[in-house]
Amino acid sequence: MCGLTGLWLTRGSSADHLGDCAGRMAEALVHRGPDDRGVWVDAGAGLALGFRRLSILVLSTAGHQPMLTVDGHYALVL
Repeated sequence: MCGLTGLWLTRGSSADHLGDCAGRMAEALVHRGPDDRGVWVDAGAGLALGFRRLSILVLSTAGHQPMLTVDGHYALVL
């Protein structure tokens, strides 16, 4: 089972602060996915996503999350 987390801060926060918060939240879910970790930040929107991955079926890096569209405009965790 993988784990995902995210946060939205309505007051101005730096990319470093958002990334640190999402990273710490993802680390708290390490028991859900010890194989990979990902963090995505949009400081302008005050958004951050974090992910922990358990690699059982797809062992390649193609399963790394958060996943981004080719242009980097959209991010997704699932």
